[in-house]
Amino acid sequence: MGAVFGPATIGELDYARRLAAHLQTGMLLLADRNFAATDLLNQLAATGADLLVRCKSGRNLPAVARCRDGSTLARLGALTVRVIDAEITIRTAAGTRTGRYRLLTTLTDATAHPAADLIRLYHERWEIETAYAELKSTILDGNVLRSRTPDGIEQEVWALLTAYQVLRTAMTDATDSVPGTDPDRAGFTTALAAARDQLILAAGVITGTDIDLVGTIGRHVLAHLLPARRVRTKDRIVKRAISKYNARGPAIDRTTYKATISINMISSP
Repeated sequence: MGAVFGPATIGELDYARRLAAHLQTGMLLLADRNFAATDLLNQLAATGADLLVRCKSGRNLPAVARCRDGSTLARLGALTVRVIDAEITIRTAAGTRTGRYRLLTTLTDATAHPAADLIRLYHERWEIETAYAELKSTILDGNVLRSRTPDGIEQEVWALLTAYQVLRTAMTDATDSVPGTDPDRAGFTTALAAARDQLILAAGVITGTDIDLVGTIGRHVLAHLLPARRVRTKDRIVKRAISKYNARGPAIDRTTYKATISINMISSP
């Protein structure tokens, strides 16, 4: 849909404001705590899109009304948001961890949008980490950009993002063709390999009169669906050492555990 990038002298919030023009009614935007600024949320909500954003648990948000599920309504400038507080507990063979989350959403109807559903949905925001890995490790194979000028780098980034979006579209078209198939089961590496084979063989580059939304790439994806995604137990952990030397600091447990998650809603006083 859109992307913005540039020098590190420009902050993330300013870049996010530039992306607001791509939002529209019917969309739901997920964002982390860094993007919970009142003025930014008002700007994003003005586009007609709905928001589901995490904020700091200690943020002072006086309630103006209470919803039937224990969540509350509060005001952020001209914007009315629903405040959802919950404790999320993850249990594995290694132990139990509990964290508190506070979410803000413009989906204020607690009947149509139960709090527990929104909390589970917010977990999907971590899919962006997978996207970063696919861009940097899968497509680029861990290599840096080749260009040595700002204009060349910009051109190369746009090409990278365009190729990624095309592959993702092909993957989604494929999983959508089989009702009930979770898009998370589509393998990006499979799609990339199929696309490269198509280019090398120059096969099927000119389409016929029949439109095939699945296509060769999609058929490869459907033939090699991944198992259901495991429950994520930590925010960001590099499980594979990037150096043969031990990193300084506390040791990282790189074991993969089976996990269960329980959600406990917290009603504000």
